[in-house]
Amino acid sequence: MPHDKINRIALWSGPRNISTALMYSFAQRLDTKVFDEPLYAYYLRNSKAKAYHPGAETILNTMENDGSKVLEMMMNTADKPVLFFKNMTHHLLDLDRSFMKHMTNIVLTRDPRDMLPSFDKVISHPNMHDVGYKMHIDLLEYFEQHKIAYVVLDAKNVLLNPERVLTQLCEQTGITFDKRMLTWQPSKREEDGVWAKYWYQSVHNSSGFETYQPKTEAFPEHLKPLLKECQPYYNRLKELALT
Repeated sequence: MPHDKINRIALWSGPRNISTALMYSFAQRLDTKVFDEPLYAYYLRNSKAKAYHPGAETILNTMENDGSKVLEMMMNTADKPVLFFKNMTHHLLDLDRSFMKHMTNIVLTRDPRDMLPSFDKVISHPNMHDVGYKMHIDLLEYFEQHKIAYVVLDAKNVLLNPERVLTQLCEQTGITFDKRMLTWQPSKREEDGVWAKYWYQSVHNSSGFETYQPKTEAFPEHLKPLLKECQPYYNRLKELALT
């Protein structure tokens, strides 16, 4: 494990969240290098998701499939004083999580009423393994059991007041808030994963965090059982989130 003074920030997000916007936000910092879902290929290689995730074959052919080697990279890279790793919580699968004690851990959630319909438009009829809410709670319990500090973000709170919430986040992660984190040029980034064309269009067209807009369309009937399953997990996360 590293003995350097690099601040390694690990974002543990659910899908269809603002995780890519947060990655773009941190990428504006001159002291920070960002990494886009380095465990994605490991997840696809070791789960059924490769059968229905868009671009799965390309991801598997162009990224490291060995989760242990990915963790070694995360622990040994020292390109800048701050390293920001955007991860999906469900990508962890059964990896040894002891590395997390050497990371600054952020858990990012989103109201399933907003998230599930958005996810369903890309991957239809998702299940709990796809959306990560239970794994978020499992992760929190791991942190608490092993006395690992963590911060919880709710996407809605960030969108309602990006500067306030990001200032708190920076304080809790040991870095100084930088106003450059609030805006970026509408474009792709070189750090984007090869899956960006399937998921990142709204971020590529944005110049900062979008204003929060509540959903107005009716919630899909076929997603209501999953919503009921996700809601208790989200409610617990919401109580812990920065406001």
